[in-house]
Amino acid sequence: MRVPPAARLLRRHLRGRGPALRRLAAWSVLEGVPVLAAGLLLARALDDGFLAGRPGVGLAWLAALAALYLCGAEATRRVYPQLAATVEPLRDSLVTDVVTASLHRTDGPAGAGVSQVTEQAEAVRALLGTALRNVRQLLAAGLAALIGLALLSPPLALAIALSVALALGVFAAFLGVQVRRYRAVVRHAERIGEAGAAVVEGVRDVVACAAEDRAARTVAAPIDAQAAALRAFARSRLVRLPVLVLGVHLPLLALLALSPGLIDGGHLTTGEVAGAAGYLITGLQPGIVLLVDAGGTLLLSLAVILGRLAEISAGPARTVRARPSPVPASSDIELDHVTFAYSPRAAPVLADLSLHVPEGTHLAVVGPSGTGKSTLANVLAGLVRPQRGTVALGKVPLPDLDPARLRDAVTLIPQESYVFAGTVRENLAYLRPGATAAQLDEAVGAIGLDETLRRLGGLDADVPPGGGPLSHGERQLITLARAYLSAAPVVVLDEATCHLHPAAEARAEEALAARGGTLIVIAHRISSAQRAHRVLLMDASGPIVGTHRTLLDLSPLYAELVGHWRS
Repeated sequence: MRVPPAARLLRRHLRGRGPALRRLAAWSVLEGVPVLAAGLLLARALDDGFLAGRPGVGLAWLAALAALYLCGAEATRRVYPQLAATVEPLRDSLVTDVVTASLHRTDGPAGAGVSQVTEQAEAVRALLGTALRNVRQLLAAGLAALIGLALLSPPLALAIALSVALALGVFAAFLGVQVRRYRAVVRHAERIGEAGAAVVEGVRDVVACAAEDRAARTVAAPIDAQAAALRAFARSRLVRLPVLVLGVHLPLLALLALSPGLIDGGHLTTGEVAGAAGYLITGLQPGIVLLVDAGGTLLLSLAVILGRLAEISAGPARTVRARPSPVPASSDIELDHVTFAYSPRAAPVLADLSLHVPEGTHLAVVGPSGTGKSTLANVLAGLVRPQRGTVALGKVPLPDLDPARLRDAVTLIPQESYVFAGTVRENLAYLRPGATAAQLDEAVGAIGLDETLRRLGGLDADVPPGGGPLSHGERQLITLARAYLSAAPVVVLDEATCHLHPAAEARAEEALAARGGTLIVIAHRISSAQRAHRVLLMDASGPIVGTHRTLLDLSPLYAELVGHWRS
């Protein structure tokens, strides 16, 4: 029979704990002896003692039962050292195993995922300790009660055993549903940890970009999913009602209702009825309650979490030799029949767009609002992927590039300035952490940040969260100087100069064009188009590429835009 992965994992980590487990089992058996003898001794105390007019005999039987309970208490005391010897070493070995496997698997969790599996390993230790302490004791009591009933009255024990078996069958029928639903709860908990860690790690970026609502939605999605999974799991726990009725309440009610007839017919004595009721109340009922309560939560949690850890620590996944990331031959950008829409049913924002931007080109992108200029900037930077067509950098499609290489090759500066809490130096060197003082001075002078720097008190002046006293224009100058410092051969400005006056905008764009590489400007003023080598007009009837002068002659829309800007 195939052993479940969770059981194999637990068995592997309990290897070497055999002596402690055997001593634990032996003391557990002694713990169950008082429950096994309780009904028999109670029946003797009633039938042979109190009901027969011999109270001394009855008290003697009860004294013997009390002595057995004292022995059981001593057995319980001896259980705890064996529990510690079994469970405590499990934590270290399990954490070592799953963390090592997590860090070496190509498809395993990392970061928040590793933290999550260590928490799960600690949960296994706690759950296993609770299970061995409580489940062992109460299940042993339930088994002892059934054996005691069989010794007291075999026909009665058979009838009760059939009812208990039916209850167990109902519980087993719904166990698979509970396992699946609880596994969903665990998976969603992992996703909450991953989403929360991503937001916490990027909290500075979140604040700088005023993206608190988006971050909240990012974390809220897995939280809502886990809440729905928890509700579904809670509904599956309603099975406890029929299990308790069949396993405990129905046998006890039947025994009490039928006891007068059983006693009058000579099938049972009064003491045996009392002993059977004792077995049901003190032995069987706690065992069934534990099965549907602890078994539906504690044992189920243990099984699901062990199963999840078994998936992670099942040995390294088959090593797939990663293809080396291709290196673009140049900084040429080529769009081939690119179509992009924000949803399957939405009209395309970019429709069958083809464009070639040779290395070193200064391109301005113009057009009415809503024609997809900012979307084009995101497509060029690889932030969104078109539904059809390809975008290539140096003949290499963007999806084939290593993400780090793509980020090094293309710098996108959006309209919303990204300025974070730190020094001015840290803000400027964000895309080039090793920038020298000479490089920083060059960027400040080229972009025109000198006056702002003097007002703030130099490169080591602190910038508060969100930019503090910086105006929108000064924040844009900082991000433009940051782009100037970057080693990226392609810089895309998505209306990144909209808060600058025309002279400052001209200085910044000319500096970025002169630094070398490709400059693509989503134009805010006609002057940006006039400075560019080429102009892309985004028009609903189709894109047009040309110089400022040729577009004035060829496109009435472009001439209209120029007239609007000038006015």
